[in-house]
Amino acid sequence: MKLTTEQEALQRGLNTVGRAVATRGTLPQTSHVHISTDEGRLKLAATNLEIAITAWIPATVEDEGAITIPARLLSEFISSLPNVEVSLTVAPRSKQAQIVAARNDATISGMDADDFPPIPTISEGDTIRLEPGALREAIEHTVLVAATDESRPVLTGVDLKIEDGQITFAASDGLRLAVYNMDIAESPAETLEIIVPARALTELSRLLADEEEVVTLQVNGARSQILFRLSDVELTAQLIQGTFPSYAQLIPAAYQTRATIDAAEFLREVRTAAVFARDGSGIVRLVMTPGDGGSGQLTLSARAEEQGEHQGEMDTAVDGEEAKIAFNSRYLQDVLQVLGAGQVALESTGPSNPGVFRPVGRDNYVHVIMPMFVQW
Repeated sequence: MKLTTEQEALQRGLNTVGRAVATRGTLPQTSHVHISTDEGRLKLAATNLEIAITAWIPATVEDEGAITIPARLLSEFISSLPNVEVSLTVAPRSKQAQIVAARNDATISGMDADDFPPIPTISEGDTIRLEPGALREAIEHTVLVAATDESRPVLTGVDLKIEDGQITFAASDGLRLAVYNMDIAESPAETLEIIVPARALTELSRLLADEEEVVTLQVNGARSQILFRLSDVELTAQLIQGTFPSYAQLIPAAYQTRATIDAAEFLREVRTAAVFARDGSGIVRLVMTPGDGGSGQLTLSARAEEQGEHQGEMDTAVDGEEAKIAFNSRYLQDVLQVLGAGQVALESTGPSNPGVFRPVGRDNYVHVIMPMFVQW
């Protein structure tokens, strides 16, 4: 194999696939990056056996070939180089790559490319085309509540249900639930429901940051693997097998109290209260008090035992009766950060029932948080 490419492009490709390199694993090959030529371009691939990322970058190819090289060593070396042309050469039947850039000349020992774990390919199955911006928003609004505890594997993923021109993203860790509806131009003839690992979607969200072209989602016939195809990158993941919990009944159909609050101001007040909540089990207490003509007040308080306490107030619109409810401060910050600017509605049916957060003016997202039980 012999080729030349630009340092900047090579480093960008290594950063992209490096997110799938295994940090720990029984197979040494999973700590490597697979380098090969593919129709006049340089192809980079990495996998941790759960997700795989493949990227293509421009290159001038003189001789075809393939090799695997330790990912960390290669990435650190390439990132240290100036932005110049990089030459990569692998002699026939050799397991060493010679890399030359400007006045730098390095030889890195690798492994036989045939020993690298195969990257799944999906050529058949349901295919859906998605707008990258909308897809990224759907991921960011749901993946944050997926569980990290492996005791219930299905909760470590995001449930995707595709039917009637819409994809519903749903995630829960048992204490929170986020549901996001995204319209699509076309959907499969039959309802498709799969569970995608949250980590795979988190990596996909990063890849979508600069993507402008339509993204293709494809699920194999066995519904065991999913592929996201971007312009120059592909991400493949093993789907989580199992049945996602039925969550529709967890979303209260009505409310006793509804406060409409500026999300950015609400987030600032929660962050202030969280300073005290940090040493008080993370508890932030909220009191919604209605006023005249639909006006009202939201009071936030937190206390740290033997250290101090805090109380803040916000003018809000409150509909219904006075309500008290307490939440984990981190959970509050998570939902308010993802909602961003605009108004958020907080709905409550009592201090021991879930609190429901909805963006005002949009009906495609709902975020439910279980309350914390406190003495009022």
